[in-house]
Amino acid sequence: MNTEIPSPARIYDLWLGGKDNYEIDRVVSAQILQAVPELPILAKTNREFLGRAVRCVAEEGGVRQFLDIGTGIPTADNTHQVAQAVSADCKVVYVDNDPVVLAHARALLRGSEQGDTWFVDSDLREPDKILEAAEEYLDFSQPIGLVLLGVVDFLSDGDRPKEIIQRLLAPMASGSYLVISHGLVGKQLEEGVRSWNESGGVPMTLRTHEELTGFFDGLELLEPGVVALPRWRPTPETLYADREAVYYAGVGRKP
Repeated sequence: MNTEIPSPARIYDLWLGGKDNYEIDRVVSAQILQAVPELPILAKTNREFLGRAVRCVAEEGGVRQFLDIGTGIPTADNTHQVAQAVSADCKVVYVDNDPVVLAHARALLRGSEQGDTWFVDSDLREPDKILEAAEEYLDFSQPIGLVLLGVVDFLSDGDRPKEIIQRLLAPMASGSYLVISHGLVGKQLEEGVRSWNESGGVPMTLRTHEELTGFFDGLELLEPGVVALPRWRPTPETLYADREAVYYAGVGRKP
């Protein structure tokens, strides 16, 4: 395991109050927070959005299968916890390639009574490999919730992220859902991304609202559309619902 290169999953976990990080992660985190001090708030609002979106897809959409790519280090209110609270028969496949995440995944599976949760070691740039692995656990003749939170940012334009998303959605049944959160172009976030990209980690790419909305082409975009994280169907408990945010999110349904 390379502890000399910062990890997005470990830094995100750090901002959520976790302890699974190394010195390089703490150093890079401090540099980023000098530029964008509210990023720990972003991490919390992203986690809250995950809960609201997965609950919506499971409750309103009736989906009982989820494919969560770039899941990060397991913490409270993971996809499987939210989905299986709606219906105990929900199946969840997590995908990540960070060794720390995978170590936690193995421990979670050993210590969990939830039998319908699996982990796959892969990268978003390998959609065919992900689909092949997921087909061992999920029924692609039934709707699936595809969750991509804070992970498409780590695809460059040269990676053709829209094509990767469409490839993942292609074999999924009608009634499947796409859930995305992504950083938007803007001075507020650009300084933090510059610090991150100079750290040696996998580079991030910010995108415009139009580009992010374009990832939902061919899908039925749920109300209220692509909006700031805390403004996507907030509940009375939602943090910072009255604030603008540098991260946006949306949910779309495959017709």
